[in-house]
Amino acid sequence: MRDDVVILVAEDEKGHYILTRHCLRRGGLSNEIVWLEDGQETLDCLAALDRRKDYVLLLDIRMPKIDGVGVLARMKSDDELRHIPVIMVTTGDAAANIARCRQLGCSGYVVKPVD
Repeated sequence: MRDDVVILVAEDEKGHYILTRHCLRRGGLSNEIVWLEDGQETLDCLAALDRRKDYVLLLDIRMPKIDGVGVLARMKSDDELRHIPVIMVTTGDAAANIARCRQLGCSGYVVKPVD
């Protein structure tokens, strides 16, 4: 990944965010990482993005205020945001969730280990 791409991590559990950040760093990424704690904060951040930068969003499905599927649906219906790659991240791997996220236009889907 290019170093100038900002990684947005929408994750309500601080421990999961810290682990995600650790894994990204251990994988050799030195990109700026921004933590967003709920769906509304994520949408607020997306509305204020610097359009001169590129972003990728790691988006938890189960979040307070607005869940990840709701955030994804709003992003993909917005001409300014739909180009941002979104990787859905969750502890659940229900086929219906995967199908819905793919239908909405997510770029990928990662299931977090629960143990």
